[in-house]
Amino acid sequence: MPEDVQPDPVVRPAPHRWIWYALGGGLPERHRGWVLHDATTRTWWLRHVARMLVQLAVPILLLVLLLPAGWGLRLACAGGGLALALFYSVAYMPEATEHRIMKAGYPAGTATAIRDSAALLRQQQESERKRAARERRAQRYREKLGR
Repeated sequence: MPEDVQPDPVVRPAPHRWIWYALGGGLPERHRGWVLHDATTRTWWLRHVARMLVQLAVPILLLVLLLPAGWGLRLACAGGGLALALFYSVAYMPEATEHRIMKAGYPAGTATAIRDSAALLRQQQESERKRAARERRAQRYREKLGR
């Protein structure tokens, strides 16, 4: 975690507040730590896609219900719109997440820095685990040879 960022308690918002948050609204100050958690946890990208799907639910539903065409065309338009929205949402995922972090009061780049340091830590732990396993295999091999 960057030095200038103080950890806040993680207080999950109520469902109605989460829907507001998913639609782009801000959360009260007490949820500031949860917003940071939401943007930096291992599943941050899945959470972003879930928020995007909530944002698209109403327009897609309206398109399917109100388009004056056959059901095949309605569903094709909805699927095409969903695919295009998913493409752009994923393309701008880091920027959108940083914007959410800044709305919560954190400095720009905080989420990316936290995710990068967590990834580096996971990579170091994995390297250590593999090194220890390699040493155990080498020890078993030496014992097998009688050395």
